[in-house]
Amino acid sequence: MMSVRLTWLAHATWLIELGATRIVLDPFLTGNPAAKIGPNDLGEISHILVSHAHHDHVADVAEIAKTCDATLIANFEITQWFQKHHGLKKAIGMNTGGIVRLPCGEIMMTPAFHSSSFADGSYGGCPSGFLLTASSTRVYFACDTAFFSDMAHYALHADCAVLPIGDLFTMGIDESIRAIRSIEPRRVLPTHYGTWPPIDQDAEAWAQRVRDETSAEPTVLAVGQTIEI
Repeated sequence: MMSVRLTWLAHATWLIELGATRIVLDPFLTGNPAAKIGPNDLGEISHILVSHAHHDHVADVAEIAKTCDATLIANFEITQWFQKHHGLKKAIGMNTGGIVRLPCGEIMMTPAFHSSSFADGSYGGCPSGFLLTASSTRVYFACDTAFFSDMAHYALHADCAVLPIGDLFTMGIDESIRAIRSIEPRRVLPTHYGTWPPIDQDAEAWAQRVRDETSAEPTVLAVGQTIEI
């Protein structure tokens, strides 16, 4: 079984390591008040995974792609926008339900209930989450979304589910508990909270509710902390 190392870099930005493959999800470090590092502190990145086009998920895509010669994986509209406006040469455009196969495993693009547009007003395609499968390890990144029952179709009994809890722009704590009950993951991690006052949350209180109300094991990471799944 291949282990998956996850490092929370603040907000909804994650470093995902599977052997020699190093993926950054929704890179927003520049201008992020909660981040402790910048995009140039990440080291070598092989792939950039983007869930939707909002600035707080794509801010550092172009810089990381050019510095590391990394491949962008996102929906078709997002890859086209970065190719047009930033000259990215290495990009895989996909859509909901599709799978990208990498040497370390595969990534399925799953649905998300959210919006998606660039800061210039350009359409950002359908928002998404991702299901990462490496050997028999399955990690579900719901990304920015409301709770919806089909989460269980894609991620039932995942080894780890990474769920937003910030509320206002995504589901909050109550809805995340519903999502956990539906998915029944072995472990669950919170994301998309604490960056600004509108999405402040007590993550330890969330974790206690997860223990009391679900069968999942919650893990609250500090910014920069890593867990191995």
